[in-house]
Amino acid sequence: MSGKTFRAMVVTEEEDGTFSRAIKDRPLDSLGDGEVLVKVIYSSLNYKDALSATGNKGVTKKYPHTPGVDAAGIVEESSVDTISPGSEVIVTSYDLGMNTPGGYGGYIRVPASWVVPLPKGLSLKESMILGTAGLTAGMSVAALVEHVAPDMGRILVTGASGGVGSLTVAILAKLGYSVTAVSGKVSAGDFLKKLGAGEVIDRKTAAEGYDRPLLKSLWAGVVDTVGGEILVAAIKSTQPLGVVTCCGNVASPELPLNVFPFILRGVSLVGIDSQNCPLGHRKEVWHKLALDWKITHLEEIGRQISLEDLGAEIGFILNGKQKGRVVVDMLGCSK
Repeated sequence: MSGKTFRAMVVTEEEDGTFSRAIKDRPLDSLGDGEVLVKVIYSSLNYKDALSATGNKGVTKKYPHTPGVDAAGIVEESSVDTISPGSEVIVTSYDLGMNTPGGYGGYIRVPASWVVPLPKGLSLKESMILGTAGLTAGMSVAALVEHVAPDMGRILVTGASGGVGSLTVAILAKLGYSVTAVSGKVSAGDFLKKLGAGEVIDRKTAAEGYDRPLLKSLWAGVVDTVGGEILVAAIKSTQPLGVVTCCGNVASPELPLNVFPFILRGVSLVGIDSQNCPLGHRKEVWHKLALDWKITHLEEIGRQISLEDLGAEIGFILNGKQKGRVVVDMLGCSK
């Protein structure tokens, strides 16, 4: 394939320190090393992608660069026996789209240990409606359901109108849990109730009393995607032996908290790291997302755009205006 090129979003650092984005043709040999070459059919938009696309050096150290932490496509080349050319695969997180050219290019070349076979029950597009957000939601639900049954009480989901939050709401509702969703978007109420939330509250209500030593027991479990004061209040209002999962810090990375919820109520705080999740557990979660946990109205959560439409969407997610999931059709279609 020497000399072959492909379309990609390329983010460039200019001499004055600003960053620009453009859709360019890139040579295949610009992808670097890796045992598996994948033709990307779909990608998706995540907050980390928007940071990389705007020059955040905490995410991407060197530019020019192609973001996209998610990719789904077809294997074109493989130097390992366990992955065959022509097979449909998912690649999410690890270093993809951070310092390794990512899913906003027509091809990616990655280590075999990053590649998950597309599970039966999911299409390539559906896998990217889920993407890293779905994997994170699935890991959060897996940690929760191990200890909290549906009849034990309500589950609080914060940042519920975002990618991880909305998918978590839908999965928990499918599994029979009573869900209270937290969102800062007034317009998101109908959307979240359609996904299965029984109640929607605003961020101010969710954070009330965060500075008190302990709060009234309300939640059998919590899936937190935002961090900060809302997470603190959620932990302090979790029932005895309840489970709280934590996967984000968009509100704040700080956690001003005492030990009372842990030593007086036995609350468990579980960190969720989907970026470095071991391949075995990753496959297990994808299998659940494709079968027992599959969201029946998954297409309604995802909105499809083309690579050329991506620039405007990056601005929306950085300003907290994205609702649900945005899927990037790398073959050029939007709808």
